[in-house]
Amino acid sequence: SRSRRSTIFFRVLWRQLSVEVSFKMSSELVWAIIRNNSSYLVKRDGLQFSREPGNLMNINSFKYSGLANKKAIGVSAGEGGVVLSLKAKGSRARKPAKANTKILLKKDFRRNAKVIIANTDGNHYRADLKAAALARLSAVSKSLKPKAGIKKSKAKKSAKK
Repeated sequence: SRSRRSTIFFRVLWRQLSVEVSFKMSSELVWAIIRNNSSYLVKRDGLQFSREPGNLMNINSFKYSGLANKKAIGVSAGEGGVVLSLKAKGSRARKPAKANTKILLKKDFRRNAKVIIANTDGNHYRADLKAAALARLSAVSKSLKPKAGIKKSKAKKSAKK
């Protein structure tokens, strides 16, 4: 009876420890694991790139990693404009469905830039990524603009005589 109780207690304790360890894993440990082996990793011509979400420069480095860092910023194209995504901090970080905050930026470039500056530098979130986020915003905004000089020609209707 006593050994059975200790076995059950150990199982419960092991489940609690495994849950606590998964939440308390350091960013450096996560980076050490995913640095050379990741499904997002692209190796070409001796260079390493990354396709992970939240990586602003697509460079395989700890600074820009969206998976390894507790705080990450992503700028991407969305349905109605540019999407700014931020990793949550605090209690929301433990709830995967609510872990990321997505902000749809529909305004012009200057107002979108102000929103990014406010969420990075002004919010003390990741001030070191402000320049990279603005560069990504510039590239995404440019890709969303319609091409100048290409006009759709109207089909001429044939006149009946």
